[in-house]
Amino acid sequence: MPTMNPTQIVTDFCNAVPRRDVAELLGFFATDAVYHNIPIAPVTGHEAIGTTLRGFLDPATSAEFEVRAIAEANGVVLTERVDRFTINGKEIELPVMGSFEVDASGKITAWRDYFDMAQFTKQMG
Repeated sequence: MPTMNPTQIVTDFCNAVPRRDVAELLGFFATDAVYHNIPIAPVTGHEAIGTTLRGFLDPATSAEFEVRAIAEANGVVLTERVDRFTINGKEIELPVMGSFEVDASGKITAWRDYFDMAQFTKQMG
C-alpha cells in the first residue's frame, strides 16, 4: 500500500475548493473529522462540516484557496493561504493560517483555520 502524502492531500483539497462541490470536499475528511474556524465553535462529522462549507460556498459565485506556503511534519500540514470568495457580488479576500491533521489512510481528521473574523465581516458589509 502506498504511503499517503499529507502535503499532497491538503494541496488537492485546496485545489478542489474552486469547484465548490461539497460532496467532493467531504471525501477528503474522515467521518468523525473536526473542522474549527477558530473564531467560531468547532463542528464534528461530515454532516456538520458539510453544513458549514455550504454556508460559505453555496452563496459564493467563486471560491479559491491560494496556498502561499505549506509545511508538513508528522501528518500535520500547515498552510498560509489567501482565501478568496465572491459573495453577493462582493470580493472577499481573507489571509488564513490553516492546520490540517491527516491520518495514515490519507483522510483529514482535523482542520483548523485561524483568521480575523472582523476582517471578513467588514468585507461582507
